[in-house]
Amino acid sequence: MKIICVGMNYASHNNEMNHAFLKEDDPVIFLKSDVSLLKSGKPFYIPDFSEEIHYETEIVVRINRLGKNIALQFAGRYYDAVTVGIDFTARDLQRRLRNEGKPWEISKAFDNSAVIGQFIPLQSQEEVNNISFRSCINGNCVQQANTNEMIFKVDDIIAYVSRFFTLKMGDLIFTGTPSGVGRVKINDHIEGYIEGKKLLDFYVK
Repeated sequence: MKIICVGMNYASHNNEMNHAFLKEDDPVIFLKSDVSLLKSGKPFYIPDFSEEIHYETEIVVRINRLGKNIALQFAGRYYDAVTVGIDFTARDLQRRLRNEGKPWEISKAFDNSAVIGQFIPLQSQEEVNNISFRSCINGNCVQQANTNEMIFKVDDIIAYVSRFFTLKMGDLIFTGTPSGVGRVKINDHIEGYIEGKKLLDFYVK
C-alpha cells in the first residue's frame, strides 16, 4: 500500500504559503509509505526532530482496483470511498531542506504523518467534486473548504499519477490542503468532518 499526496492543490493555501503556482503546471506529487499511516483514534506523538509540526487537512480517496496509464474518462472507476485526513509536515525541516536544495521527503513521510479517518462510500463519480470538509482543534474550526476549490480534480490526479505509478487496491490519495494550516502542540484534540459527519478524532501527544 502506498500513499500518494498532492501538494499545492488549493489556491488559498498557495497564497498563505507564498507559492507561485499555475494551472498549466503539472500536479505536485510526493509519496508516503505504509509506516506513515495512522488511523483515527490513535494518538499522534510529536517527533523529536522537529519544533514545528503542522497539520494539513485533506480529503483522502481510496483506490479500489488495479490501474496503469488510466484515461481521464475512466478515472472515476478507480475509487469508491473518501475520508478526511491529516498530512502532518515537519515545517522547519521542510523549510531548511528546500533552502538547501535537498529532497524534503523526511519532512513529510515520517512515521504516523498520514492520519486517516473512517471511510464513507461515494454514491457517484461527480460527488467527489463537491465535498465540504473541515477540521477542528480543541473545538475551534481551523480549516474549511470544498473539493470544488481544488486546482486538480480527483480524476485529473488519478490520470496523471497512473502514468508513473501503478495504482493498486487500497492505495490512498491525499488530495491537497486549503488555507489555515498551523502548528500542533501536545494535548491538542483534532477532529475532521465531511458534510458535518465526524470521521476523524484523535489527540496529539
